Amino acid sequence: GAEGSTLMSYFSKNQIQALKPKITFSTLRDLQCPVLQSNDLQGKPEESCSTEELFEWLGAVLNQVSLDNNSSSFLSTYCCPEPNTVVEKAFLCTITGFIIPEKIIQLLEQLCCYFREPKLAYWLTLTVHGFADSPVSWRESEHGFHKGGENLYNFVIFRNLDYWLHMAVGAHDDCPP
Repeated sequence: GAEGSTLMSYFSKNQIQALKPKITFSTLRDLQCPVLQSNDLQGKPEESCSTEELFEWLGAVLNQVSLDNNSSSFLSTYCCPEPNTVVEKAFLCTITGFIIPEKIIQLLEQLCCYFREPKLAYWLTLTVHGFADSPVSWRESEHGFHKGGENLYNFVIFRNLDYWLHMAVGAHDDCPP
């Protein structure tokens, strides 16, 4: 009846608008980046950084934490792991919204095409965050919010199309096989 059409009208104006992904772009200049070797997950002193070091660094970059180990900073004294290199320009694209797995696969494929261009990045990353208070997680378990609501995975794709996959979930969640 009239109630149903009013409800549909409300959702079409408000909810469906909210589901449209919001896209933001930014350029990070003179960014210190870890040196990575695709075949070396553990890293080697003076040669390359480990997957754990990269994951921590990514968290700092995505949260716009300074990487200069400034002792007067109350927020962070974090610095980029060694060895590292300064990248003149790094491109950051953030897509916020409800994104289906097929779209994520499409994004990954488009990112891989980036390596066909000459003289571009040696590696790039794609991080997919679930909502911290999402009711579902991987496998059959409900998502346990508890402290941080961690619920994400991250691809690191190399020029030779090798890749690393990080997965992070809360302590009470199941991790995928």
